[in-house]
Amino acid sequence: MEPETYHIPALLPETLSALQLKPDGVYVDATYGGGGHSRAIVEQLSLSGHLYSFDQDDEAVANAMNDERFTMVYSNFRFLRNFMRYYGVKAVDGVLADLGVSFHHFDAAERGFSFRHDAPLDMRMNRHSSISAADMLATMSEADLADTFYLYGELKQSRRMASAIVKAREAGHPVRTTGQLLDLLRPMVNPRQEKKELAMVFQALRIAVNGELDALEQFLEQACGLLAPGGRLAIITYHSLEDRLVKNFMRTGNIKGQLDKDFFGRTSAPLKMLGSKPIVPSDEEINRNPRSRSAKLRVAVKL
Repeated sequence: MEPETYHIPALLPETLSALQLKPDGVYVDATYGGGGHSRAIVEQLSLSGHLYSFDQDDEAVANAMNDERFTMVYSNFRFLRNFMRYYGVKAVDGVLADLGVSFHHFDAAERGFSFRHDAPLDMRMNRHSSISAADMLATMSEADLADTFYLYGELKQSRRMASAIVKAREAGHPVRTTGQLLDLLRPMVNPRQEKKELAMVFQALRIAVNGELDALEQFLEQACGLLAPGGRLAIITYHSLEDRLVKNFMRTGNIKGQLDKDFFGRTSAPLKMLGSKPIVPSDEEINRNPRSRSAKLRVAVKL
Protein backbone atom coordinates (compact mmCIF):
# COMPACT_ATOMS: atom_id res chain seq x y z
CA MET A 1 0.00 0.00 0.00
CA GLU A 2 1.41 3.36 -0.98
CA PRO A 3 1.75 5.76 1.97
CA GLU A 4 0.05 8.52 -0.05
CA THR A 5 -3.17 6.49 -0.24
CA TYR A 6 -3.19 5.65 3.44
CA HIS A 7 -3.64 9.20 4.72
CA ILE A 8 -3.02 12.80 3.68
CA PRO A 9 -1.52 14.72 6.62
CA ALA A 10 -3.50 17.79 7.65
CA LEU A 11 -1.89 21.15 8.33
CA LEU A 12 1.55 19.80 7.45
CA PRO A 13 3.47 23.09 6.88
CA GLU A 14 1.77 24.68 9.89
CA THR A 15 2.69 21.72 12.10
CA LEU A 16 6.33 21.72 11.03
CA SER A 17 6.53 25.45 11.70
CA ALA A 18 4.88 25.04 15.11
CA LEU A 19 7.42 22.42 16.21
CA GLN A 20 10.38 24.71 15.37
CA LEU A 21 12.42 21.68 14.37
CA LYS A 22 16.12 21.57 15.21
CA PRO A 23 18.33 19.34 13.03
CA ASP A 24 19.79 17.59 16.08
CA GLY A 25 16.56 17.50 18.06
CA VAL A 26 14.64 14.51 19.40
CA TYR A 27 10.94 14.35 18.56
CA VAL A 28 7.87 12.16 18.97
CA ASP A 29 5.08 11.67 16.43
CA ALA A 30 2.49 9.93 18.59
CA THR A 31 0.23 9.04 15.65
CA TYR A 32 2.22 7.71 12.70
CA GLY A 33 -0.74 6.72 10.50
CA GLY A 34 0.38 7.06 6.89
CA GLY A 35 3.67 8.62 7.95
CA GLY A 36 3.16 11.99 6.27
CA HIS A 37 4.10 14.09 9.29
CA SER A 38 6.87 11.71 10.30
CA ARG A 39 8.55 11.75 6.90
CA ALA A 40 8.47 15.53 6.78
CA ILE A 41 10.03 15.75 10.25
CA VAL A 42 12.80 13.25 9.48
CA GLU A 43 13.69 15.17 6.30
CA GLN A 44 14.66 18.12 8.50
CA LEU A 45 16.81 16.10 10.93
CA SER A 46 20.55 15.60 10.78
CA LEU A 47 22.13 12.25 11.63
CA SER A 48 22.26 13.48 15.24
CA GLY A 49 18.48 14.01 15.37
CA HIS A 50 15.89 11.31 15.93
CA LEU A 51 12.15 10.74 15.65
CA TYR A 52 10.13 8.15 17.58
CA SER A 53 6.72 7.43 16.08
CA PHE A 54 3.87 5.52 17.71
CA ASP A 55 0.96 3.61 16.19
CA GLN A 56 -1.19 0.77 17.47
CA ASP A 57 -2.42 -0.29 14.03
CA ASP A 58 -0.50 -3.17 12.49
CA GLU A 59 -1.00 -1.91 8.94
CA ALA A 60 0.47 1.48 9.81
CA VAL A 61 3.47 -0.21 11.41
CA ALA A 62 3.94 -2.45 8.37
CA ASN A 63 4.16 0.66 6.19
CA ALA A 64 6.67 2.45 8.43
CA MET A 65 9.67 4.11 6.82
CA ASN A 66 13.18 2.73 7.12
CA ASP A 67 15.62 5.41 8.24
CA GLU A 68 18.42 5.44 10.81
CA ARG A 69 17.00 8.66 12.25
CA PHE A 70 13.65 6.96 12.88
CA THR A 71 12.23 4.42 15.34
CA MET A 72 8.75 2.91 14.95
CA VAL A 73 6.98 2.01 18.21
CA TYR A 74 4.10 -0.45 17.88
CA SER A 75 1.95 0.84 20.72
CA ASN A 76 -0.85 3.14 21.81
CA PHE A 77 0.49 6.57 22.71
CA ARG A 78 -0.85 6.17 26.24
CA PHE A 79 2.37 4.22 26.90
CA LEU A 80 4.63 7.07 25.76
CA ARG A 81 6.51 7.35 29.05
CA ASN A 82 7.26 3.63 29.28
CA PHE A 83 8.69 3.38 25.78
CA MET A 84 10.76 6.53 26.03
CA ARG A 85 12.23 5.16 29.24
CA TYR A 86 12.92 1.88 27.42
CA TYR A 87 14.80 3.74 24.67
CA GLY A 88 16.73 5.78 27.23
CA VAL A 89 15.15 9.09 26.23
CA LYS A 90 14.85 11.48 29.17
CA ALA A 91 13.54 14.54 27.32
CA VAL A 92 12.42 15.53 23.83
CA ASP A 93 12.24 18.79 21.90
CA GLY A 94 8.76 18.32 20.50
CA VAL A 95 5.72 16.05 20.52
CA LEU A 96 3.10 15.85 17.78
CA ALA A 97 -0.24 14.03 17.70
CA ASP A 98 -2.74 14.08 14.84
CA LEU A 99 -5.87 12.65 16.43
CA GLY A 100 -7.74 12.07 13.17
CA VAL A 101 -8.68 8.64 11.89
CA SER A 102 -6.60 7.70 8.83
CA PHE A 103 -8.37 7.73 5.47
CA HIS A 104 -7.49 4.05 5.20
CA HIS A 105 -9.59 3.19 8.22
CA PHE A 106 -12.64 4.97 6.84
CA ASP A 107 -12.17 3.52 3.36
CA ALA A 108 -11.44 -0.08 4.41
CA ALA A 109 -14.96 -1.49 4.72
CA GLU A 110 -13.93 -4.45 6.85
CA ARG A 111 -12.72 -2.16 9.65
CA GLY A 112 -16.28 -0.93 10.29
CA PHE A 113 -15.38 2.74 10.88
CA SER A 114 -17.71 4.20 8.24
CA PHE A 115 -21.42 3.99 7.56
CA ARG A 116 -20.69 4.24 3.83
CA HIS A 117 -20.13 0.47 3.74
CA ASP A 118 -22.17 -2.43 5.10
CA ALA A 119 -19.58 -4.35 7.08
CA PRO A 120 -18.97 -5.93 10.50
CA LEU A 121 -19.05 -3.39 13.34
CA ASP A 122 -15.41 -3.60 14.37
CA MET A 123 -13.88 -0.12 14.91
CA ARG A 124 -10.82 -1.40 16.77
CA MET A 125 -7.69 0.63 16.05
CA ASN A 126 -5.69 -2.24 17.52
CA ARG A 127 -7.17 -5.38 16.01
CA HIS A 128 -5.56 -7.49 18.72
CA SER A 129 -7.79 -5.90 21.37
CA SER A 130 -10.71 -8.04 22.44
CA ILE A 131 -13.81 -5.82 22.33
CA SER A 132 -15.28 -4.67 19.01
CA ALA A 133 -18.15 -2.23 18.53
CA ALA A 134 -20.49 -5.15 17.91
CA ASP A 135 -19.39 -6.77 21.19
CA MET A 136 -20.04 -3.50 22.98
CA LEU A 137 -23.55 -3.18 21.56
CA ALA A 138 -24.23 -6.78 22.58
CA THR A 139 -23.11 -6.44 26.19
CA MET A 140 -23.42 -2.86 27.45
CA SER A 141 -26.38 -1.90 29.61
CA GLU A 142 -29.00 0.42 28.17
CA ALA A 143 -27.89 3.20 30.53
CA ASP A 144 -24.22 2.85 29.54
CA LEU A 145 -25.10 2.85 25.85
CA ALA A 146 -27.17 6.00 26.31
CA ASP A 147 -24.28 7.66 28.14
CA THR A 148 -21.90 6.66 25.35
CA PHE A 149 -24.05 8.23 22.64
CA TYR A 150 -24.69 11.35 24.71
CA LEU A 151 -21.19 11.98 26.08
CA TYR A 152 -19.13 10.95 23.05
CA GLY A 153 -21.58 11.77 20.26
CA GLU A 154 -23.49 14.63 21.89
CA LEU A 155 -26.71 13.07 20.57
CA LYS A 156 -29.97 14.30 22.08
CA GLN A 157 -31.78 11.08 21.15
CA SER A 158 -29.22 8.89 22.93
CA ARG A 159 -31.76 7.19 25.22
CA ARG A 160 -34.03 6.23 22.32
CA MET A 161 -31.07 4.84 20.43
CA ALA A 162 -29.87 2.79 23.38
CA SER A 163 -33.37 1.45 23.99
CA ALA A 164 -33.75 0.35 20.36
CA ILE A 165 -30.40 -1.49 20.41
CA VAL A 166 -31.24 -3.33 23.64
CA LYS A 167 -34.75 -4.26 22.43
CA ALA A 168 -33.31 -5.63 19.20
CA ARG A 169 -30.80 -7.86 20.97
CA GLU A 170 -33.41 -9.04 23.49
CA ALA A 171 -35.59 -10.04 20.55
CA GLY A 172 -32.75 -12.17 19.20
CA HIS A 173 -31.50 -9.63 16.64
CA PRO A 174 -28.21 -8.23 17.98
CA VAL A 175 -26.62 -5.48 15.92
CA ARG A 176 -23.52 -6.92 14.27
CA THR A 177 -23.04 -4.84 11.11
CA THR A 178 -22.96 -1.19 10.12
CA GLY A 179 -26.01 -1.74 7.92
CA GLN A 180 -28.05 -3.18 10.79
CA LEU A 181 -27.12 -0.25 13.00
CA LEU A 182 -28.13 2.25 10.32
CA ASP A 183 -31.48 0.53 9.71
CA LEU A 184 -32.19 0.62 13.43
CA LEU A 185 -31.15 4.21 14.17
CA ARG A 186 -31.87 6.10 10.95
CA PRO A 187 -35.56 6.68 11.87
CA MET A 188 -34.39 8.50 15.02
CA VAL A 189 -32.14 11.08 13.40
CA ASN A 190 -33.12 14.41 11.91
CA PRO A 191 -33.45 13.85 8.12
CA ARG A 192 -31.96 17.29 7.51
CA GLN A 193 -28.87 16.34 9.51
CA GLU A 194 -28.83 12.61 8.82
CA LYS A 195 -25.22 12.36 7.66
CA LYS A 196 -23.91 14.46 10.55
CA GLU A 197 -25.89 12.64 13.25
CA LEU A 198 -25.03 9.18 11.94
CA ALA A 199 -21.38 10.24 11.87
CA MET A 200 -21.72 11.20 15.54
CA VAL A 201 -23.14 7.73 16.32
CA PHE A 202 -20.08 6.12 14.77
CA GLN A 203 -17.77 8.61 16.47
CA ALA A 204 -19.25 7.77 19.87
CA LEU A 205 -18.79 4.04 19.36
CA ARG A 206 -15.24 4.46 18.06
CA ILE A 207 -14.24 6.59 21.05
CA ALA A 208 -15.73 4.05 23.46
CA VAL A 209 -14.25 0.97 21.76
CA ASN A 210 -10.75 2.44 21.71
CA GLY A 211 -10.87 4.34 25.02
CA GLU A 212 -9.73 7.40 23.08
CA LEU A 213 -10.37 10.15 25.60
CA ASP A 214 -8.78 8.26 28.49
CA ALA A 215 -5.76 7.53 26.30
CA LEU A 216 -5.57 11.19 25.28
CA GLU A 217 -5.54 12.34 28.90
CA GLN A 218 -2.75 9.93 29.79
CA PHE A 219 -0.78 10.91 26.70
CA LEU A 220 -1.03 14.65 27.35
CA GLU A 221 0.22 14.27 30.92
CA GLN A 222 3.13 12.08 29.82
CA ALA A 223 4.03 14.28 26.84
CA CYS A 224 4.17 17.34 29.07
CA GLY A 225 6.48 15.56 31.49
CA LEU A 226 8.73 14.40 28.66
CA LEU A 227 9.18 17.79 27.00
CA ALA A 228 12.38 19.70 27.70
CA PRO A 229 11.99 23.38 28.67
CA GLY A 230 11.15 25.26 25.49
CA GLY A 231 9.91 22.07 23.83
CA ARG A 232 6.78 22.24 21.71
CA LEU A 233 3.54 20.25 21.99
CA ALA A 234 1.44 20.27 18.79
CA ILE A 235 -1.95 18.53 18.73
CA ILE A 236 -4.38 18.30 15.81
CA THR A 237 -7.99 17.58 16.82
CA TYR A 238 -11.11 16.92 14.76
CA HIS A 239 -14.06 17.23 17.12
CA SER A 240 -15.10 19.37 20.06
CA LEU A 241 -14.54 16.70 22.74
CA GLU A 242 -10.86 16.31 21.87
CA ASP A 243 -10.32 20.00 21.29
CA ARG A 244 -11.80 20.91 24.67
CA LEU A 245 -9.48 18.49 26.48
CA VAL A 246 -6.42 19.70 24.60
CA LYS A 247 -7.26 23.37 25.10
CA ASN A 248 -7.87 22.89 28.82
CA PHE A 249 -4.65 20.95 29.24
CA MET A 250 -2.51 23.46 27.40
CA ARG A 251 -3.95 26.34 29.42
CA THR A 252 -3.87 24.76 32.86
CA GLY A 253 -1.98 21.47 32.84
CA ASN A 254 -5.12 19.36 33.38
CA ILE A 255 -8.05 18.36 31.20
CA LYS A 256 -10.62 19.96 33.51
CA GLY A 257 -9.14 23.37 32.87
CA GLN A 258 -8.62 24.16 36.55
CA LEU A 259 -5.54 26.19 37.41
CA ASP A 260 -3.66 25.00 40.49
CA LYS A 261 -2.86 27.68 43.06
CA ASP A 262 -0.17 27.69 45.71
CA PHE A 263 -0.53 28.91 49.31
CA PHE A 264 -0.27 32.52 48.18
CA GLY A 265 -2.89 32.15 45.45
CA ARG A 266 -0.39 32.19 42.63
CA THR A 267 -1.21 30.04 39.63
CA SER A 268 1.24 27.87 37.79
CA ALA A 269 0.88 25.85 34.60
CA PRO A 270 3.56 23.69 32.97
CA LEU A 271 2.76 24.92 29.47
CA LYS A 272 2.05 28.18 27.70
CA MET A 273 -0.49 27.90 24.88
CA LEU A 274 0.55 29.87 21.81
CA GLY A 275 -2.33 31.87 20.40
CA SER A 276 -5.88 32.12 21.69
CA LYS A 277 -7.38 30.43 18.65
CA PRO A 278 -6.43 27.18 16.92
CA ILE A 279 -4.74 27.07 13.52
CA VAL A 280 -7.16 25.78 10.86
CA PRO A 281 -6.70 24.67 7.24
CA SER A 282 -6.70 27.23 4.44
CA ASP A 283 -9.41 27.15 1.80
CA GLU A 284 -6.79 25.81 -0.59
CA GLU A 285 -6.01 22.85 1.69
CA ILE A 286 -9.70 22.08 2.22
CA ASN A 287 -10.26 22.06 -1.54
CA ARG A 288 -7.29 19.71 -1.96
CA ASN A 289 -8.14 17.57 1.06
CA PRO A 290 -11.82 17.97 2.12
CA ARG A 291 -11.33 15.66 5.10
CA SER A 292 -9.07 18.25 6.70
CA ARG A 293 -12.02 20.66 7.06
CA SER A 294 -12.56 20.07 10.78
CA ALA A 295 -8.86 19.95 11.74
CA LYS A 296 -7.66 22.29 14.48
CA LEU A 297 -4.01 22.64 15.47
CA ARG A 298 -3.17 23.87 18.96
CA VAL A 299 0.40 24.49 20.08
CA ALA A 300 2.01 24.97 23.49
CA VAL A 301 5.54 25.47 24.75
CA LYS A 302 6.98 23.85 27.89
CA LEU A 303 7.88 26.40 30.57
